[in-house]
Amino acid sequence: MATIFTRIAKGEIPSYKVAENDEFYAFLDINPLAKGHTLVIPKNTEEDYIFNLDDPTYHGLCAFAKKVAAAIKEAVPCKRVGVAVLGLEVPHTHIHLVPLQTEGDMDFRKEKLSLSQEEFSAIAESINKAFESGK
Repeated sequence: MATIFTRIAKGEIPSYKVAENDEFYAFLDINPLAKGHTLVIPKNTEEDYIFNLDDPTYHGLCAFAKKVAAAIKEAVPCKRVGVAVLGLEVPHTHIHLVPLQTEGDMDFRKEKLSLSQEEFSAIAESINKAFESGK
């Protein structure tokens, strides 16, 4: 059975897409640590451990995440974009990109933000615009 992330990338489950190409998909985390918290996934494999990815997929995923992080930094006021790969919540490799003001912003134990659909849509659109202009 397809993972929830595969179903999101295929459009079977709605998401707030920020970037996409043939191999990778980036969308806002619906339980964000910060405004602009984005997940980046490979579309063509459901491998659940990043270090089990084949080299081309691993390197492509990291390069795609780098472009998405640059777009996040342009679209969302932050000092940096933090990176985490935990991989325990959903059995599908995913990279968390989190806009940071302080190191504490990357604490996954803290209470998640509650954003409206309008806020999610506006953030996704802003990041997507920055991503598209940065290609």
